[in-house]
Amino acid sequence: MTQTAAYTPPKVWTWEAENGGAFAKTNRPVAGPTHDQELPVGDHPLQLYSLATPNGVKVTILLEELLALGHAGAEYDAWKIDIKEGEQFGSGFVAVNPNSKIPALLDRSTEPATRVFESGAILLYLARKFGAFLPQAHAAQTEALNWLFWQMGSAPYLGGGFGHFYAYAPEKMRYPIDRFAMEVKRQLDVLDRHLAAHRYMAGEDYSIADIAIWPWYGVLAQGKLYDAGDFLDVPSYTNVQRWTAEIAARPAVQRGRVVNRTWGEENEQLPERHSTADFEKLGL
Repeated sequence: MTQTAAYTPPKVWTWEAENGGAFAKTNRPVAGPTHDQELPVGDHPLQLYSLATPNGVKVTILLEELLALGHAGAEYDAWKIDIKEGEQFGSGFVAVNPNSKIPALLDRSTEPATRVFESGAILLYLARKFGAFLPQAHAAQTEALNWLFWQMGSAPYLGGGFGHFYAYAPEKMRYPIDRFAMEVKRQLDVLDRHLAAHRYMAGEDYSIADIAIWPWYGVLAQGKLYDAGDFLDVPSYTNVQRWTAEIAARPAVQRGRVVNRTWGEENEQLPERHSTADFEKLGL
């Protein structure tokens, strides 16, 4: 790894737009829209504007799980938001999510339509709306929410921390990679110890806690996130591996993970989703 020279921060930081690696254009130091761009609207009550990143996959998995349970009101249109092209800064998207991050959901079954942003908030909103994948018993529900918010607080160290410096930063720097690799391995150990005594995150029942955590840590355990499986020795977390495999085998998970995906194997890409028939060409 390259060990760069020591950096002395300036008295006043200024933005260098092209400094930041592969995802440099996905962020900027101010909020608000950069251009006028209306969002498309389909026929279903739920309109999802997203991309198949781990945070986006959380929501499409839950929607597919709800449909598999027979909740017809969970039918949705999923529209791809190309974050590398800055579509999250269009005026229509900013109106749904002023934070300009995917995913964003518009529930048109309410009057007026309800906007929901932040992936954890969307999971909780949908679980409450349909009365599914959130335990009703006080202790189990609290445990599910504990782990839902654990994921929301922990994953930035995996994604924006480890993932950025290990996979996307312009240079390989030992200090941040070592720092965040240590933290991610600690998080994997937290999960592994917990899953040694529990089938799912909140106990015996599959919940939005599992749906939130799996697209990050389950995919990492499969060796498919940042190509870091060997580096982090993910096979050694045997309880995480058991949990990962069980969730990966669920048909709704297999469908949800391909929605709004535009990379990888051709049979794993579904840039837009408007009905269950869209999965037929992928064999799902």
